[in-house]
Amino acid sequence: METLYLLIPISVVLVFLIGIAFWWSLRSGQFDDLEGPAYRILMDDDRSSPPTATKDAAAPAEPGSDS
Repeated sequence: METLYLLIPISVVLVFLIGIAFWWSLRSGQFDDLEGPAYRILMDDDRSSPPTATKDAAAPAEPGSDS
């Protein structure tokens, strides 16, 4: 019975925190466009770009190195 005196206030505070987080996400526009990202995956460009030379790949190996 003593644990209920601790668990009930903790659960009430947790419900309020979850409600505040949900309200904030609604107000900040997190749920405005639910289908757009799914369509963007389908409409991506399938053409591959040519590989670009990086600084590490262009540098010659040092003499005496094992790699």
